[in-house]
Amino acid sequence: MQEKTLITLAAALGLGLLVGLQREFSDHKIAGIRTFTLVTLFGSVAGMIAQQLDSGLIIAAGALAVAALMLTGNLLKPKNGAADIGQTTEVAMLLMFGIGAYIVQGNLTIGVILGGATAVLLHLKGALGNFVDKLSKKDLLAIMQFTAITLVILPILPDQAYGPYNVLNPREVWLMVVLIVGLGLGGYFLYKWLGPDAGSISNGILGGLISSTATTVTYSKRTKDLPDLARLGAFIIVTASTIAVVRILVEVSVVSPQHLGVIAPPLIAETLVLALLSAGLYFFIKNKSGENKKIPEPDNPAQLKTALVFALLYGVILLGVAAAKDYFGQKGLLAISIISGFTDVDAITLSLANTLKRGGIEAASAWKYMLVASFSNLVFKGGMALTLGTRQMAKYVLAAFGIAIAAGLLIVWLWPEAWQF
Repeated sequence: MQEKTLITLAAALGLGLLVGLQREFSDHKIAGIRTFTLVTLFGSVAGMIAQQLDSGLIIAAGALAVAALMLTGNLLKPKNGAADIGQTTEVAMLLMFGIGAYIVQGNLTIGVILGGATAVLLHLKGALGNFVDKLSKKDLLAIMQFTAITLVILPILPDQAYGPYNVLNPREVWLMVVLIVGLGLGGYFLYKWLGPDAGSISNGILGGLISSTATTVTYSKRTKDLPDLARLGAFIIVTASTIAVVRILVEVSVVSPQHLGVIAPPLIAETLVLALLSAGLYFFIKNKSGENKKIPEPDNPAQLKTALVFALLYGVILLGVAAAKDYFGQKGLLAISIISGFTDVDAITLSLANTLKRGGIEAASAWKYMLVASFSNLVFKGGMALTLGTRQMAKYVLAAFGIAIAAGLLIVWLWPEAWQF
């Protein structure tokens, strides 16, 4: 018992010193390293007394005492010519008192994470301010829409299976929407952070994070107006398609992490094939005139309409996978993977990962269907490049995709089952 108490007090001391150090560095007048350390320790002591007396009123009284001390300090500040209308330090003090009290009765790890996050958040004031200054109305709309998708819609959806085969769980379906929209939004804000003049490698990676299909369409159309972009556009399209395979790995790791050891090795092998093709395009197909062209600004990936369309598509594919497995067995899953891959690899990947998690398919088969769906998507994107782009760009894209599909089919055919993590 004494050891646990000492560990708790040591954690409170360390967290108080960490946050206090940041405030001291910021030269804040009302509280520094000593004050924050004492407040956090006070919170832990109040938590221990409350635990002994079995009364939460002790913690409430301690919080009021800290608030009263801060109020007194703020009232005295104008007399010393140090008026400051900001309340960040004051709120941080109350939070650290609360964390100090929480780690006594709650989870120590969570308390340490909260304290560390508080210090980081305080330190990033300038960076966060610059980020907010760069936000446009479109960016703010994306954040608000993602908040609605995640924190408004998700909690109200029922966590219960419906429909044929009992595979349509509204909350699980929407969780997949949150995952896909979150990945796209992350890529979108990376674009905002790096800027439109980011290098061609960054453009390809960002395109894959946001949407490799949209990237293919965008650069294919641009080569019609800017033929000099043909070879650079091909590189960006192939790089985006490489990241699309990495997305499959990320999605499986989130939905069915216990099977990642079986699924990851062959997918990594296909990723390496595409990465080598991208490297070949980058090093051996020089196009200095197009190197500095700006990446087109992507659309907002958090639009509610986009989320609803993906949810509908994902639900249809869930039903399709269940029905195909029931009526046609493994051949049915193969057909569904090929057809759905033309429109969206994410939906079929998540559907297969969920089926895998429920035990409806073997991991050794699931990765093959995921790869086949990605091949189908490469065929679709190759068609877009041929239809919308120049012949020169289409030549490079089709050659790279053809090699990737051929290598992928060999992986599907010859991959030893023993090769797994």
